[in-house]
Amino acid sequence: MGTTKTQIFTSEQNELASIFKVLSNPARIAIIEYISQQQSCICNDIVAEIGLAQPTISQHLKELKSIGLLKGEIDGKTVCYCLDVIKWKQIQSQLNKFFNTTQANCC
Repeated sequence: MGTTKTQIFTSEQNELASIFKVLSNPARIAIIEYISQQQSCICNDIVAEIGLAQPTISQHLKELKSIGLLKGEIDGKTVCYCLDVIKWKQIQSQLNKFFNTTQANCC
């Protein structure tokens, strides 16, 4: 879909589509699951945990951060990430609203 076509949809529809797009990758789901199970920010190398190359992990982290799902600090070569719990709850609310207002069809 071209960028001009997004104008015909509501901001809520566009935001939800962005969320679905980012969450549609299983590697990103694995990253979210791993980070959300940690007791503190992840400052170590998560490559070994996920099993993908560093550039691939970095790209996935960038995509997750693009929708505000991750908070991160960069200090030289050290990068620390954690789940933005407030944004996670907002996304959860948006998804619940979407699924709960969809009516069942006869088919």
